[in-house]
Amino acid sequence: MDDNFDDYFTDNAPEEQQQSHQETEQEREEREIKEATIERRGNTVKMILVLIILAMAAFLGWWMWQHYFHPYRTSQEKGWIMQVSNEGAVFKTYEGEMISESYIEDTLVAMTSNFSFSIPNDSLALEAMRWAKNGQRLILTYNEYKGKVLWRGNSRHVVTKIERDSDFVKSNPYKDPGQPQPEKKKD
Repeated sequence: MDDNFDDYFTDNAPEEQQQSHQETEQEREEREIKEATIERRGNTVKMILVLIILAMAAFLGWWMWQHYFHPYRTSQEKGWIMQVSNEGAVFKTYEGEMISESYIEDTLVAMTSNFSFSIPNDSLALEAMRWAKNGQRLILTYNEYKGKVLWRGNSRHVVTKIERDSDFVKSNPYKDPGQPQPEKKKD
């Protein structure tokens, strides 16, 4: 049997393995440069991941602001306020309904839907309740948002201003107490 192989499990190892290799100054510098280069590559990947996460967080914040907190339309609606109520289990908000002038004027559309809106503060809600009792035609200025927020109300239309329509003299024919009611036929 030929024993020309190195036995690493015995104590009588060759002298070449027992001697430690002394690193030269140039080899040490090359090894340090190589180790530093590998670390920088790892830091670059980490930095790219952090930048991607920050960009996604910034985009999500911008989208939420655009969708829930920035009005994409400011408009006006003319008509008669039919009701204003205080609704909500956790967040009490004022909700209202209005018969819009556009629904009354359009003879092709059946008057099935009212203009629903939310009122953000108490003073504006009290003013809307007062106008609803009087039966006056009003102009509601409102902001329309793309999404609803619980504390703002159940509607995407949030009223910012209520004013009486001075161009229109007649009051709501459905709520005018001065108009005579049709008499019921007696059988």
